[in-house]
Amino acid sequence: MSPREPRPRSRGNTKMKPEKTWVAVEEYMDELLLSPDPVLDAARKASAAAGLPDIAVTPGQGRFLQLLARMRGARHILEIGTLGGYSTIWLARALPADGRLITVEAEAKHCEVARANVARAGLSARVDFRLGEALELLPELAAEGLEPFDFAFIDADKENTAEYFKWAIRLARPGAAIVVDNVVRDGEVADRNTTDERVQGIRRFLDAVAAEPRVSATTLQTVGGKGYDGFTLALLNS
Repeated sequence: MSPREPRPRSRGNTKMKPEKTWVAVEEYMDELLLSPDPVLDAARKASAAAGLPDIAVTPGQGRFLQLLARMRGARHILEIGTLGGYSTIWLARALPADGRLITVEAEAKHCEVARANVARAGLSARVDFRLGEALELLPELAAEGLEPFDFAFIDADKENTAEYFKWAIRLARPGAAIVVDNVVRDGEVADRNTTDERVQGIRRFLDAVAAEPRVSATTLQTVGGKGYDGFTLALLNS
């Protein structure tokens, strides 16, 4: 090999690990790095008891979101898709005492469960619940003249994710971070011929990100108890 030739890059073990391995690693990391949290555990149990779908972020992903918000120094957070308030609690805990999180949820039952979970966490003063369809409420937020958001988390119906992303940009300040969940869809996002409307929605969102000159973005693939999926992180240029 010539001294000027680059060495072949090691790709590590390319054999796909079974899902049970993903789960075992996730459980090991959570046990090692996350302290027991009765409040968050109670939020999960209350959501399950109310019959809400088991689609909230995992504990490790919740901590990841919280750390991102803290790194950004977020004081104002927008969440689109509340579900039972599990991610809401993680994000609200990243705020200073005078911070504010506005969370938008279309389902009244979900919002009711989330309110109780957030109240149990002692965070009601920081969280403003908005019940209704996001594409109707987001223009109302813009009309209210609120202080721009520093951080946004989008985890709602996938068909409208591109529109949610565009509204998040409109409502955010320069330098804001926007995180979108469930963008890999078990790998189907790479299939341009997919007929799944949720995957098509994510592909439209990614096209919107790629065409948006005001953001720098990347996608992180994830595996674990929720299967194979991923986050997209977009940073609004200063």
